[in-house]
Amino acid sequence: MTAPVMARLSVVAAWDVSLVRRSVTQLDEVAGRLATWRGRLEGLGRSLQSGECWSGPAADSAVRALHDLSAVTWAVDAGLARSLEACHRLVSEAATAQELAGDALAAAALLRAGGDPDPPPRHLMSGLDGPAEAALRHAAAADAAGREAGEALAGLGVRDAVGPADFWDLLGHVPLTGPVITPAVPVRQPPDEVAAWWAGLSQAAQLAVIAGSPAALGALDGVPAWARDRANRRLLDRALVDPRTSEGAAVTARAVARRIAAEEATGQVVQLQLLDLEGDRVALSLGDLDTADAVALLVPGVFNTPGDDLNGLVADAVDVGAATRAAAPGTAVAAVVWLGYRTPSHPGEAVVRTSARRGGRALAAALDGLAAARRSVAAPEARTTVVAHSYGTWVVDEAADEPGILEADAVVLLGSPGLEDDAASLEAPAVFDAAAPADLISWANWFGSRHTWEGGYGSTGLPTELTTGHSQYFDPDRPTLAAMGEVVAGTRSPE
Repeated sequence: MTAPVMARLSVVAAWDVSLVRRSVTQLDEVAGRLATWRGRLEGLGRSLQSGECWSGPAADSAVRALHDLSAVTWAVDAGLARSLEACHRLVSEAATAQELAGDALAAAALLRAGGDPDPPPRHLMSGLDGPAEAALRHAAAADAAGREAGEALAGLGVRDAVGPADFWDLLGHVPLTGPVITPAVPVRQPPDEVAAWWAGLSQAAQLAVIAGSPAALGALDGVPAWARDRANRRLLDRALVDPRTSEGAAVTARAVARRIAAEEATGQVVQLQLLDLEGDRVALSLGDLDTADAVALLVPGVFNTPGDDLNGLVADAVDVGAATRAAAPGTAVAAVVWLGYRTPSHPGEAVVRTSARRGGRALAAALDGLAAARRSVAAPEARTTVVAHSYGTWVVDEAADEPGILEADAVVLLGSPGLEDDAASLEAPAVFDAAAPADLISWANWFGSRHTWEGGYGSTGLPTELTTGHSQYFDPDRPTLAAMGEVVAGTRSPE
C-alpha cells in the first residue's frame, strides 16, 4: 500500500457520513411535504376549472396561474425524487467506504506498531490491498452518486448548492409549454407501482391520459379517485349516446347516471370509481375518497346488480355516512357502494365460492389502491372499514386470503351465512358482526363451519333487534346502523 493510497484512505475514513445522512433525511421530509402541497394545488386548480365555486375572467387567470405553479412544483418534485435516489446511494456507498478505509488503516497501524517500516513493504501489505481497494471503489461510487444528485437538480437552476432566488427565477428554468405525449397506462401492475407512476406525471400528462385512455385508467387501482371519476364519466357519457351500447349495458348506464344526478342535486360529492358496463360492475362513492377521514366500502351479497339495485344500495351508503357523522361530528366520510364483482344471480351460484373468489381479488386490489394513492402524495391515511352483507362477507374472507395484509382498519359482517377460520384470519385490527335471531341466513353454514356470532369466532357483536330481518341491518330506525357508524368513525372499540 503506497503513501498516496494511505492518504486517500485517511480522507475517506474522516468523512462525516452521519452529517450527510441527516441532510438526506431532511431533504426526504421536504420532498414529502412538497408532494402534499402539489396535490393541494392541483385539487384547487380542478375545483376552479369546474366553475362551480368561481367563474369569469379572474377565475380563468387564477386557473392559469395555478397550472403554472403546478408545472413548477411537478418539475421540482421530479428533480428532487431523482436527486434523492442518488443521495441515498451516496450515503450507502460512503458508509461502506468509510468502514473499509478504517479497517485498512487500522491493520496498517498494527503492522507499523510491530516495528515494520512506514510504509510497510508491499509483500507485507498484500493482505490489506483487498479492503483498501474496496474502500476506494465504494468511495468512487459515492462520488459518482453525489455528482448524479447534483445533475438531477441542474435543470432547476441549482449550481454548487445554490438554487434560484425566488419563484420567478425558478420559473425561468422550467418549461411550461410544449407537446404532451400521452403516457402508456401500466395495466396489470400492482397498485403501489401504479400510484408511483401517476404521481410522477405532470398535470398535463395526467389529463392527457384521462382523455386518451379512460377505459384503462378508470379501472386502475392506485390512481386517485378524482382521476378515475373523470375517466369513468367519459365512459358513461359515451355509453349513454352510443347506439352500439348493448341493452343490458345501457340499462346500467342510465341507472348510474340517474343516481349520480340525484345525489349531486343534493350537494353530495359523488365519484364514479369503477364502470364496467359489460361486466355489470360499478363502484360509486358518496364523498371524496382522496380527502375523506373515514372510508366505508359496502360489499353487497347475492342478486344485487347496478341496473336493478343501485338506488337501494346508495340509500344504505347515505345512511352509513350519516351515522358516521353522527358518531363523530365534523368527520369527512366517503361511503362506497362497491359492486366491484358480479354477484351471484341464481341459487346455484349463491352456494359456491366462485363469485366470492373473483370478488375477493378485486376487493383486495381496490383497498390496496385506495391506500397507495394516498401514500403516493403523502396524504394522511383514511380510516377504512369494509361493511359486508350476507354473501359479501365471503368476499371479504377471500380478499383476506390474497397476498399481503388486508388494507382495512375494521370489518363489519352483517348477516353472514358462516365463514371459515376465525375473525383473526380477516387480518383487520377490529372485526364486528351483527346477526339477529330472526335472520335465518345467519344461522346457516353455507360457506364455512363457523357462525360469526359464536363466542369462539372472535368478533365483537353489534346491537340488533329480535325482529331484524336479513336485509334490515341498514334500517335507520334499528340500532345496528348507529353502531356501524361508530365503527366507521372509529369511536366503537372491539371487545
